[in-house]
Amino acid sequence: MTGLEELGLFGLFIGTFLAATILPFSSDALYLAVLAATGDPAGCLLVGTAGNWLGSVFTYWIGWIGKWEWIEKWFKVKPETLEKQKRKIDRYGVWLALTCWIPFVGDIVAIALGFYKTRPFWTIVLMLVGKAGRFLVWNMIYGLF
Repeated sequence: MTGLEELGLFGLFIGTFLAATILPFSSDALYLAVLAATGDPAGCLLVGTAGNWLGSVFTYWIGWIGKWEWIEKWFKVKPETLEKQKRKIDRYGVWLALTCWIPFVGDIVAIALGFYKTRPFWTIVLMLVGKAGRFLVWNMIYGLF
């Protein structure tokens, strides 16, 4: 994250995009830093949401192109484990996309939703709702101070 906050909204877009992939850092800290630096809640909401959402969509599509054989071979995951996870994804379906905003866990959820082939349109829409809601809450908290 070092230096991204200095790039303003452009840095926010890059950072929130990367944070929604498998790179382990917090888009929340970057969001708050850029929000404080720019004082532009609307711009931060739009740019932060877009970057974080597109990063999750990218992660979803990485999962989509994944193959069971690869997971079994490279990560030594048993087929029974994959079946058990698939049942969980099938139970909650696209609604799990609302949780893709949760740091670290959300990246795994996004890749799993793609891997288990949830309905793309609704998955992506619900990812957008979750991401926007998260940054909207930060704007509301920021506005209190």
